Amino acid sequence: MSPLTICEVGPRDGLQNEPDVLPPVVRAELANRMARTGVQRVEAASFVHPARVPQMAGAEDVLAAVEARAGLTRAALVLNDRGYERLRSTACEEVHVAFCVTETFNQRNQGRPVAESLAQARGIIAAAHADGRRATVTLAASFGCPFEGEVDPGVALRLAEQVTDADEIVFADTIGVGVPSQVRALLVGARPLGKPLGLHLHNTRNTGYANAYTAIESGVAVLDASVGGIGGCPFAPRATGNIATEDLLYLLDKEGVDTGVDIDEVIRVAEWLEKTLGRQLTGQLYRAGPFP
Repeated sequence: MSPLTICEVGPRDGLQNEPDVLPPVVRAELANRMARTGVQRVEAASFVHPARVPQMAGAEDVLAAVEARAGLTRAALVLNDRGYERLRSTACEEVHVAFCVTETFNQRNQGRPVAESLAQARGIIAAAHADGRRATVTLAASFGCPFEGEVDPGVALRLAEQVTDADEIVFADTIGVGVPSQVRALLVGARPLGKPLGLHLHNTRNTGYANAYTAIESGVAVLDASVGGIGGCPFAPRATGNIATEDLLYLLDKEGVDTGVDIDEVIRVAEWLEKTLGRQLTGQLYRAGPFP
């Protein structure tokens, strides 16, 4: 199988749903620890208003403390033009712009219609490219919406067709409702767009790893994961954690998928994170251990 990029989202999507607000220096430490495991990309921060998501306050300070490393892409999430203007002053190499594919969720999450978020996303892509940055678009709730229910794959695919100016397109199962047949429909349907495709998976209903395996079979280029399985969406009811990076790596390693990530080091990061957060994490491998 061809190499796969793992994007570590623990410092952003993982910590944004934690009840405690960790200081920027600790969030940067998590990003640096994960970077040392060999992951190719770390989503280190989110440039959102701290009143909306206080866990992400001080994004500039986080990015300033994330070390540049050969082979590492430092990424951050933005939702609007104001967020990108803040990111612009950092050394972040890649911008992740996201919006929801359903009107109700997008209004709850971003306070605007989908069409307006789409237009803003295209403007951010253009600005990022002008600044010499890569740009990835994430289509949130591509598999299902907490307010509108099931999402027709055609809805996400039609939006994907309108963001092909991005370097990469990611379909997000924001609330963890997707199943393998939906993964195939989205990845096969988007293949003619000629862009690298990614998946952002949550394991809310215990289908995240089956979806990840199906994505590998369907030629996915990027998989998001969060160390320890932490995370969730503050604006989506009952949206629990991401697939755990170390659990995903165990599956991929046993299936012969090359990631270049040291699974033992990721387990050590999960152990550190458990102590830092003061609670047991949802990931399983860091407790059970690798085999053999």
